[in-house]
Amino acid sequence: MNFLEAKKVIFEYVRRGKDGEVDGFKRAIDEVDLDISQGDFIAILGPNGSGKSTLAKHFNSLLHPTEGTIYVDGCDTTDADKIWDIRKSVGMVFQNPENQMIGTIVEEDVAFAPENIGIDPEEIKQRVRESLVMVEMQDHRKSSPSKLSGGQKQRVAIAGVLAMHPKCIVLDEPTAMLDPEGRREVIRAVRALNDVENITIILITHNMEEAVYADRIYVMKDGRIAMSGTPREIFSRVEELEECRLTVPQVTKLAYELRKGGLDIPSGILTREELCRAICR
Repeated sequence: MNFLEAKKVIFEYVRRGKDGEVDGFKRAIDEVDLDISQGDFIAILGPNGSGKSTLAKHFNSLLHPTEGTIYVDGCDTTDADKIWDIRKSVGMVFQNPENQMIGTIVEEDVAFAPENIGIDPEEIKQRVRESLVMVEMQDHRKSSPSKLSGGQKQRVAIAGVLAMHPKCIVLDEPTAMLDPEGRREVIRAVRALNDVENITIILITHNMEEAVYADRIYVMKDGRIAMSGTPREIFSRVEELEECRLTVPQVTKLAYELRKGGLDIPSGILTREELCRAICR
């Protein structure tokens, strides 16, 4: 069995009228199938309202399917006896790191989650040290979170999840509130966790440049999986992405326009270096 499997998942919100009475249902997730193996780096893309964040909340049992099933590490997410096992396996990082911070200094903040699940204090100290090293924040362990930059705060939030020793981290728009340097810091840390620690990464984003680093991309539209494939396969389909109200990386768009104009270069170019090599050839 894969680490995470979603089978025909449907999720409907209850719509209510002004007086609180049920006024119907809104289908946010519509028969989604996913298979994710341990160590994969997956990006889920989609415009606002596509259902990608709603789907993410199913992965550690914050939401449960209306129909269908999600298995995480062999556990059904609707099994109440397995919820804590699932939440230890799958950590969540949201777009505003300040919403996840409660400590007065960085190392206290990172220690909060393992303290809550009763980890031995000496083990917690070791986990905090290791987690801060993984995200390159060990030199800030005594700093106040309020003194950190946006990218540093998000890396501390990731360290707090790492201290739980998860097998998977789900990042829901983790760079949406960051400047370009902060975005680079966070994505660099996430890639290192995937490459070096073999942690499964599920990145929910609308930033095409971040999705380039994934092993596989799923594109959502109106609650469904509209496209799936490697980054090169997905970004070769420029017109389909635009129909999903998404852009492509600027260099990919430039290469696409040059190719349309008659220049003999490959489709699906992802980096400036690739484009330069293709033009020089």
